[in-house]
Amino acid sequence: MATAMKLEKEMVLLNQHFSTDEEAIEAAGALLVNHGYVRPNYIESMKTRHRLSTVYIGNHVAIPHGTEEAKEEVLKTGLSILQVPNGVSFGTEQAKLIIGIAGIGDEHLELLSHIAIICSDEDNVERLVEAETAEEMIQLLSVEV
Repeated sequence: MATAMKLEKEMVLLNQHFSTDEEAIEAAGALLVNHGYVRPNYIESMKTRHRLSTVYIGNHVAIPHGTEEAKEEVLKTGLSILQVPNGVSFGTEQAKLIIGIAGIGDEHLELLSHIAIICSDEDNVERLVEAETAEEMIQLLSVEV
């Protein structure tokens, strides 16, 4: 990854199941909270952001992140990665990969760009959804783009 951020295996959860998009967003946010990337209020901001404009970006990928007003809730830049093999509905679409983003300053833009490039290839997304270990997912997301 072209960012200074290091992906950590404790930020990857495999084989998750969610009933709603909101539940998936809360889980992505809780992982960020539990590992000290954001304050708890950031989760509500992630849900608000999704209500304003969907965080589903296509190819079975959603990238929940907070609103501009929630920047003060971000403590350090990081990602939470949730693999949802059976998918969860985001409107009329099914997300199988939920990538929560927290970014200091404009660092989230670099993260969004990197993720968008990798996930624009459906084969990459399929490999991420089929990954059997956190290490495998990190390796797939860490390629130079």
